[in-house]
Amino acid sequence: MYRIIDANINRVSEGLRVLEDMARFYYHDPQLTEELKQMRHRVRKIVNHLYVDCLSSRDSTHDIGFDISQKNDLDNKHHLRELIMGNFKRVQEGIRVVEEALKIAGYYELSKTYEKCRYECYAVEKRYVGKFNKRIKRDVLDTDLYCITAEEYAKDRSNVEIVQAMIQAGVKIIQYREKNKKMMDKYEECKKIRALTWAAGVTFIINDDVDIALLVKADGVHIGQQDLPIEKVRELVGDEMIIGLSTHSPAQAQDAVKRGADYIGVGPIFRTFTKKDVCDPVGLEYLEYVVEKLDIPFVAIGGIKEHNVNEVANRGAGCIAMVTEIVGADNIGKKIKDVKSIIEQCRNGDSQR
Repeated sequence: MYRIIDANINRVSEGLRVLEDMARFYYHDPQLTEELKQMRHRVRKIVNHLYVDCLSSRDSTHDIGFDISQKNDLDNKHHLRELIMGNFKRVQEGIRVVEEALKIAGYYELSKTYEKCRYECYAVEKRYVGKFNKRIKRDVLDTDLYCITAEEYAKDRSNVEIVQAMIQAGVKIIQYREKNKKMMDKYEECKKIRALTWAAGVTFIINDDVDIALLVKADGVHIGQQDLPIEKVRELVGDEMIIGLSTHSPAQAQDAVKRGADYIGVGPIFRTFTKKDVCDPVGLEYLEYVVEKLDIPFVAIGGIKEHNVNEVANRGAGCIAMVTEIVGADNIGKKIKDVKSIIEQCRNGDSQR
């Protein structure tokens, strides 16, 4: 029992330290940092009087768990969400093991103290993940290129193939948009794309189909002015999922901010024929308004091509959406590289091209 207690006290402390350092160095959150630090010290101090018994029972050299861990990749993580979730579960499970082991070792009252720690950890996890989700939403468009699928322009390549090429070229946010496919076909495609984007740490947004977004656990959903009200969508998807809303005027943008959109689409900047029911171009003036007046993440969209992307980037658009220019390219990787290069030149003040 002492060996089990020792192993799990170490496990809990290590998990708390990972979470503490994330709160301290990544999120710069003093309250969570202090709370996790206090919990880490308390977990160890409660059993200080058992230190000698625990240490003498330790046998890390012959621990069969080490060989098991070395032979699998169950602890592999691809992005921060998995890191945070994994360490909170490690802490909570470890505390529960300590609780049970202490009962068998004859320390029932001490086990109840750890039970209290475990419930405190559940509460901290909720606050921690809430702040994490806000940070993720705020940074969702902190990238240069927002790619959208459109299989009818993809030159006989499937959406899955297109997404693979986008990911390989370094795209960090991808939206699935298919208006004319059967629901089952869209669902099957989105399952495959969700697996690809999850493994690569790429944000996956689904256009309009809230039900599919929920089923495949997409990162977000994008809706238009004529789709379901954003408040009702929020009721369906909860606080964690990202909601983007298309806007075509300053009034719509202001309304989107008030109603809780996580980001807005600004456009169409130029004339586009990708969508059948699209409104007239709003031009660069609306883009300039959003840049100057609103504090919300946004993506510029609509008719943007390699030859005019510099006009959009020079007006202050940090994240730019493209559809046919990417999916219809003979070499998607090269096209993405070329477009990214132009955006980078504009950011650095070199807008000659």
